[in-house]
Amino acid sequence: NRWRIVLPDNGRHWKDWKQVSTFYSRNRIQTTKYTWLTFLPQNLLRQFHRLGNLYFFFLVVLNWFPQVEVFHREITMLPLVVVLLASMIKDAIEDYRKYQYDKTINFTKTRVYDK
Repeated sequence: NRWRIVLPDNGRHWKDWKQVSTFYSRNRIQTTKYTWLTFLPQNLLRQFHRLGNLYFFFLVVLNWFPQVEVFHREITMLPLVVVLLASMIKDAIEDYRKYQYDKTINFTKTRVYDK
């Protein structure tokens, strides 16, 4: 069992703080789902877990075969693209608001009890 040691930031325990802080992770809140690099792949994966999106994707793929083609290829892709873009925009706005809220929470001042 390891105990976490909280040291006051008054300069006296600076070398002790350096030693202890390397073992423990930072105390910050992160509720966002995505980063800039992972937004597109993770969001598309989440979108295609929905049955309706898979159905429209299946229709788009079927329409690319000339034997099964009913409409123009672009018209078949339109509903899927519109739904995916609307969902992506909604998720991006929601995740950005979470990021802003996490940022305000992580930079608020707190009181530390010092004997």
